[in-house]
Amino acid sequence: MTDPAVPSLAAGVDAGPAPDPTQPELRLPPRQWVKANLFRTPADGIITVVVGSLLAYFGYRFLRFVLVTAEWEIVRRNLTTFMVGRYDRTQLWRPSAAVSIGAAGAGLLAGLLQGVAGPHRSRARTVRSVAGRTWPLALLVVALLALTRSLGPLLLVVIDIALILGCRALGRRLRGRGRTAGFVAVALVPVAMVIVLSSFGGVPWGGWGGLLLNVFLAAAGISLCFPLGLVLALGRRSNLPVARVLSVAYIELFRGVPLVALILMGVLTLGFFVPQGLAPGDIVRVIAVFTVFTSAYVAEIVRGGLQSVPRGQTEAAKALGLSPTRITAFIVLPQALRASIPALVGQFISLFKDTSLVFVVGLPEVLRVAFIIPQQADFRGQGRLTETLVFAMFVFWVGSYTMSRESQRLERRFGVGER
Repeated sequence: MTDPAVPSLAAGVDAGPAPDPTQPELRLPPRQWVKANLFRTPADGIITVVVGSLLAYFGYRFLRFVLVTAEWEIVRRNLTTFMVGRYDRTQLWRPSAAVSIGAAGAGLLAGLLQGVAGPHRSRARTVRSVAGRTWPLALLVVALLALTRSLGPLLLVVIDIALILGCRALGRRLRGRGRTAGFVAVALVPVAMVIVLSSFGGVPWGGWGGLLLNVFLAAAGISLCFPLGLVLALGRRSNLPVARVLSVAYIELFRGVPLVALILMGVLTLGFFVPQGLAPGDIVRVIAVFTVFTSAYVAEIVRGGLQSVPRGQTEAAKALGLSPTRITAFIVLPQALRASIPALVGQFISLFKDTSLVFVVGLPEVLRVAFIIPQQADFRGQGRLTETLVFAMFVFWVGSYTMSRESQRLERRFGVGER
């Protein structure tokens, strides 16, 4: 299959004149588009038929399993365990309240950003954009509601949607100090969610599990590894030998060790080196491992972005009398981070999926729950592991794909690869 819009890169082949960006893109009718893109040559037609047949066959088998042959009773009866693990069942109002706080924060942030950008987009276009980014989350919510038999989850979804819309409308109307206070409130939303879940009689981190634990580990790891990776990237390019050597040693050390080995060392062997009373809990140790491991990769990604900034811009800033700190903060670093968005988001998606590795130290995240519940007395020997694994895969796919879609939106907004 050949895309006529992509110029040929083969040596000696004339790709023709470059397309004029001022001309509108030509949209072909569906029949002509299929002929031009899928059946332009006999070879393209054979590849299209073979690949399409394989995709149709495996898609049919997968949908038949999901909609016909699978028994989802095991997931339905353990849905709470998938979501929050061993969280105290008498305190389940706390995760619901935390989700509502997160929904209010997301709506307020969307409204604030739209207020800053200005009303340049029609309502229909906004709805299409939001639907295009959030349909995997909506699909997960529909699946969860289909597995429940009470009205409580449906009522919670209705309340959260109302919070999102109401806070978004509020964020659009805020101006001046009100807008600043709004951004501060959004920054405090994660802290409020953790307080609701764990403080004032709540359940401490050690009692968390399921998807709640995966999301918490990923959010904490991303929040901590990004600034550390930024410092390491600047340290590796520093003119100070001590900073450069220490940064290189840190990056090469933690990039060269498997993550699962670091998790095992952090949880199982830290007690041999730290006094018993000072050793943190398993959750804190795992967060520290994710932070030191991922920050090494973030440092290399940011370093690549720093190298993409033309040297002439730095020299021009020096000629204007700017200090090295101002040059780095206001000229080099913004461009480097903009160029690093795709790779950074890819690394954060990898971190989210890597949170499933904590099952090796016995923490009850989603994947461990999927392996444990088929051993329950009501389901032992029935071979229902496939259903639980498919559900766990679906949960991870929704999180990863949503992050990927947000990354693509940021790339379009900042013009990554276009200028």
